Amino acid sequence: MPRKLIGLTGDGAAGEAMRQIDPDVVAAYPITPQTEIVERFAEYVADGAVNTEFVLVESEHSAASACCGASAAGARVMTCTASQGLALMHEVLYVASANRHPIVMINVNRTLSAPINIHNDQSDTLGSRDCGWIQLYCESAQEVYDTIIQAIRIAEDHKVLLPVMVMLDGFVVSHSAERIELLDDQEVKEFIGVYKPVINMLDVDNPQSQGNLTLPEYFFEHKYAQVAALEGSKEVVLSVDEEFGGKFGRSYGLLDAYKMDDAEIAVVTLGSMAGTSRYVVNQLREAGVKAGCLRIRCYRPFPSEEVAEALKNVKALAVMEKAVSPGAPGPAVFSDVRNVLYDAGMFKPAISYVAGIGGRDVPATSIERVFRHLQKIAADGKVDRSINYLDLRGWEDAS
Repeated sequence: MPRKLIGLTGDGAAGEAMRQIDPDVVAAYPITPQTEIVERFAEYVADGAVNTEFVLVESEHSAASACCGASAAGARVMTCTASQGLALMHEVLYVASANRHPIVMINVNRTLSAPINIHNDQSDTLGSRDCGWIQLYCESAQEVYDTIIQAIRIAEDHKVLLPVMVMLDGFVVSHSAERIELLDDQEVKEFIGVYKPVINMLDVDNPQSQGNLTLPEYFFEHKYAQVAALEGSKEVVLSVDEEFGGKFGRSYGLLDAYKMDDAEIAVVTLGSMAGTSRYVVNQLREAGVKAGCLRIRCYRPFPSEEVAEALKNVKALAVMEKAVSPGAPGPAVFSDVRNVLYDAGMFKPAISYVAGIGGRDVPATSIERVFRHLQKIAADGKVDRSINYLDLRGWEDAS
């Protein structure tokens, strides 16, 4: 079928995907740089382009609570937020996952205050990594559009029944216009199918309750069931992505491995930094350096076996991430990657580079310095400094 090509920002692509999905309920509150999604979708509601009940709330906490209530009543539910909005939802994030509400949330990554800053890093969603939600990080507006459509199928699969976050970097992706290939409305409807809830609290012939007090005798088992569902969701993420690729020609997998087959040094990252990293890899390859880039798309559940397989041949690696973990032995993604390598018996040099905090630019020249640092480590066979801060004024880069 001929496809429509259109120029859209990342936020615009998210809003268009929501229009085509036409969820039963959307409860959301505006916050920069996510506001454009809510504004666009509100126009669709006002114009009658969707049948969605758009719940206007006074805060993000209320938005998340309304989403849980609507999902418990058997509705297909979506929401959007960013930064402080996600932080305000934090209490309800645990409720949504533990009660197995298949809500799809679009989060436009923005740093957390203080001091106040509206620009991009990934502190917000990495800070929510243990809330029990599936987390999918996107690099481009096209991937945002495709992943939101996939997320509906993933969340609502009866083997999963968990909420899903779809992430895009604030301003870098959310406000940058790209050429997007849109699916036909009917194609989207057929792909996501009709929602068949397992739980419907409004079924008067089969009454149910949720959120009951659970004492120590059963709480542990309740929580483990949630853990097992999240761990098992990896296969559903893969199968939905493969089906999407077979139908529409685009698939993304759990990881995006670029020139990793023979790479001796590599950077691992999430989101939009991967594009610049691949550019630097190409430059280094032309100079005879065997460099590679690994982008993790599915961060929760963490693709442990796949990450270990992708990194098995490298002599040294750096995890570049847009978040800090004060007081921890390393930032979140770095700690996860290092744990995976340890469990796989791969005791190879791995270092962390915190980069792009608060929206600071991460140019190709800076990423090249990371690779030069890795060359030195690979040659020496030992790590000189595990935690590094890229382009931080007053800090001497180990690179």
